[in-house]
Amino acid sequence: MTTNVREKFSSQAAPDVLLALRQIAENQGRQFQAVLDDALRDYIDRQQKERPRRHVMAAFASSLDEFDHLYRELAK
Repeated sequence: MTTNVREKFSSQAAPDVLLALRQIAENQGRQFQAVLDDALRDYIDRQQKERPRRHVMAAFASSLDEFDHLYRELAK
């Protein structure tokens, strides 16, 4: 879904939402547009997928591999 082509659009948002996005961009040393793009992509991912994302499940599987014994002990 990543692309270098950009399309201008116009919209409105609550001032506190825009402020939060601007602060995130400033704190991360990124452009506002890049942070907004990430936020939109994250929203799209969450809306289109009813199951956890692959990287989340991969981290979960890795955790199970590494800490299976601990989890079994905690479950007792």
